[in-house]
Amino acid sequence: MRRQAVLVALVLRRSGPVTYEQLLDDVWGTHPPKSGHRVLPSYIFALRKALDLPGAGPKTSVIRSGGGGYRFVLDNLELDTAVLEAHTQAARRAKDAGDLATAADRFTAALALFRGEPLTGLPGPLARGERQLLTARRRSLQAGRLECLVGLGCACDTLDELATLTAADPLNEPLLGLRMRALYAVERQDEALKAFATMRVRLADELGVDPGQQLQRVHEAVLRREDAFLLGSTPARPARIRRVVNDLPGSVGHIDGRTHELNLLTAPAPSDTVSLTTVDGTAGVGKTTLVLHAARQLRTDYPDGCLHADLRAHSEEQQSLTPQRVLRRLLRTLGEPNSEALSDLDELTAAWRTATSSLRLLLVLDDVANARQAAPLLPAGPGSRVLITSRRRLVELDTDLRITLEPLEASGAVSLLRHLVGHERADSEPEAMGELARLCDGLPLALRIVGARLQTRPTWTPAFLVERMAGDEGRLAELSAGDRSVEAAFSLSYDQLPQRLQRAFRTLGLVPTAEFDKLALAAMLGCPPDEAENVLEGLVDVSLLQQPGPGRYRFHDLVRVHARRLAQATPEEQAPARTALLRLYLDAGRLASDWGPGGFPTGPQPDDTPFSDWQHAERWLDTAGTELPDVVAHAAELGEADHACWIAEALADFFLRRGRYHECRATLETAFGCADEATDRRMAPALRSGMGMIDLYQGRFEEGRTWFATALYISRQNGEAREEARALAGLGAAAFNLGRGEEAIPQLTDALVLSERVDDRWLTGMTLSVLGTIHHHHGRIETALDCFGLAYTHAETSGRPNLLSQTLYCIGEVHLSQGRNREAYGMFRRALDQVAQSAPTFQHAHLLARLGTAQETTDPDKALSLHHEALSLHEQLDPLKEPHYDRLEMDIRCRLGQTYATAGRLREGREQFLAALAIPGAESHVFEHARAESGLATCRTT
Repeated sequence: MRRQAVLVALVLRRSGPVTYEQLLDDVWGTHPPKSGHRVLPSYIFALRKALDLPGAGPKTSVIRSGGGGYRFVLDNLELDTAVLEAHTQAARRAKDAGDLATAADRFTAALALFRGEPLTGLPGPLARGERQLLTARRRSLQAGRLECLVGLGCACDTLDELATLTAADPLNEPLLGLRMRALYAVERQDEALKAFATMRVRLADELGVDPGQQLQRVHEAVLRREDAFLLGSTPARPARIRRVVNDLPGSVGHIDGRTHELNLLTAPAPSDTVSLTTVDGTAGVGKTTLVLHAARQLRTDYPDGCLHADLRAHSEEQQSLTPQRVLRRLLRTLGEPNSEALSDLDELTAAWRTATSSLRLLLVLDDVANARQAAPLLPAGPGSRVLITSRRRLVELDTDLRITLEPLEASGAVSLLRHLVGHERADSEPEAMGELARLCDGLPLALRIVGARLQTRPTWTPAFLVERMAGDEGRLAELSAGDRSVEAAFSLSYDQLPQRLQRAFRTLGLVPTAEFDKLALAAMLGCPPDEAENVLEGLVDVSLLQQPGPGRYRFHDLVRVHARRLAQATPEEQAPARTALLRLYLDAGRLASDWGPGGFPTGPQPDDTPFSDWQHAERWLDTAGTELPDVVAHAAELGEADHACWIAEALADFFLRRGRYHECRATLETAFGCADEATDRRMAPALRSGMGMIDLYQGRFEEGRTWFATALYISRQNGEAREEARALAGLGAAAFNLGRGEEAIPQLTDALVLSERVDDRWLTGMTLSVLGTIHHHHGRIETALDCFGLAYTHAETSGRPNLLSQTLYCIGEVHLSQGRNREAYGMFRRALDQVAQSAPTFQHAHLLARLGTAQETTDPDKALSLHHEALSLHEQLDPLKEPHYDRLEMDIRCRLGQTYATAGRLREGREQFLAALAIPGAESHVFEHARAESGLATCRTT
């Protein structure tokens, strides 16, 4: 019980944090536990375990810690005390306005919230005080309700309850006065007078006072038979008898996977206003079924009736209903006379609002076309609730709640299918059932059609139906049963679009990626990006597109299939749109590449692109996530061999700088498959050099050397000087990494001559960097610095951050090896500033560790901080994707250990060297392994 008391204390004081001391006072009062506030975490832990969503941590828990206390945080939390207050205020306003019937209803609704004694059994001063307040409030509400009933001429119905209340509180004079009025109303004047006499004696004996002025006035009125004072100024009129209507559809089908949405729809609504909720979503997503399930749960809360109207915005067989026609039917349903004589919308709306002003109704408006159709149908009675379904987002309506319904998650989809097919049959093929749910894209309409097909074909197995649904044609063909068809439902939405949205919808069916943005559509339509964005938002508003993030759009899977089929029916639009989109990806890849557009001598050059600079292009490619290989595969499938090869080549540098080696390799391999069909013969060696670069990045130097050797042979056969230079540079880099540095120098020198001849500044700078590294490795310091200096000149000209950071890093390494730590620090810092523009985490960590080494003797504390920052960045890398993950960690730990040792902190230094040696496969990293063993020996002998 104390756990519940702690929860009550947090919830009732949720306007701010509750201190430990306040919690102890609220729950334990003057007898706190001996352990003080240290007892609280055990209660909080149990509450979090019971209330938090799975996987919630301290920062996302409904109970947050901090500031010496706890705070209860839960969006959309509605306390029943708040609902009680709303009912109470509405009752008092109605009573003050003379609307006793409404007041009585609201008092009744407020009293219905009580279930026995409030906070039964909860210990502590807070619960005790709240219990007393709520008990007193309950008595007050009972008295208010009974007074309204007496005023309405229903005194007979109040006598038993008034007798019980006055017996429980025998000195309550207002309550006795009300009982006397009720007794008088049913012609029991003598009993009323006796009750007064008993009260007068009791007051004199127990309190030594006479009855108050108000009670004496009631007594005098009973003696004089003053009906106006006791019963009201006019006789109570009987309420007009009206048949309570419930015309909700009888069968709404099974529902699965909608618990959250159902809870939102059935949550308590304000009692003093009309509550409006809209549910929108694509065709077949289950809007009607969900809303009708909610309406069935809510209907007992609306004693004046539950009404339903299908407005047929998307009906194949019937026309959409006008508001006038719906209003006439609703007025007839309520028994209002003369509704058929009205034809003007304003007159009908006024009649509807008058008829509903005193009613508390539940109204379901299904398949609404737009806000103009729904607005005149809203009732006027406070406490009424309206649930609207529409394929459009009715942004013009002021709603209390908007729900955009998405397809079912996998578990909910399979659960619905199991219900339709039968558990035994479904559970015999669980994998096929999961695949059917996926092929239906979690769309309830599609799932129900599939369920119906299996129900009516007992010899079919789920696996057999999966086979029939292979491919777009088979998929949509099977999703049709009787008058239900997924494609027909989508077509109705599409047919109601204006032409510009129809064309955009068809065109988007050609997009090869799951997600897209305004730049993609703008390229395909040949329009400005802002115009394309307006079109996309228009398709979102009619639930034909999803918006997974700001500026990003996607289809539901089955809607995409429909869009693709429509696109195929307009071949004259396909080719230009597809080529424009491929060109957009090509321009982005070439702009974002560190080579720059000039590094790609063949194919279209970026011209009049929507990208403001290389960083804009890079960010745009980043938003595509893991879908970029799909673009190349799409181009290959279309027979666009040149574009497939050009885009793959352009994306290689982008992928490599991010450590996305698998995607890079997959993209280039796809391009290889159509390279022979490409008209650009440069692609044959270029793609092979790209494969060689992947192997170099992944430490597969012998494999890389093979790729570059083949690229060199082909480029010489074709007379491609630029590709020859790249292949020679790659061979030199591979030879150096294989320990054959002197052998690499002639290859790199030849590459340098060729790259300068074709004016490839990026390749010239990178080749000079590799040459400088070899000279540095062999102790030729000045020659190395000369190479790096020339490389930096070319890097500055190209202005690309990767080449600049690489050159600055190399210069810093030379200074560091010569003990010129200050100069090294400056170079590493400038290199880090360049890396920050594109922010690959590996390079960040790599440079931070070297900055730490450069600070080792001048500022050990700063050096240690830099090394630890490098380790933190290293932890963000994916060890499965980054081939140098372990080597980088060994390098950082060796440098950190050396800094600890230099600072005289040998134990900590020894821990880092041991950690480096304990990394799996440490022996394979020869240089780092030797450094770790040497550092460990130094720490032991010092």
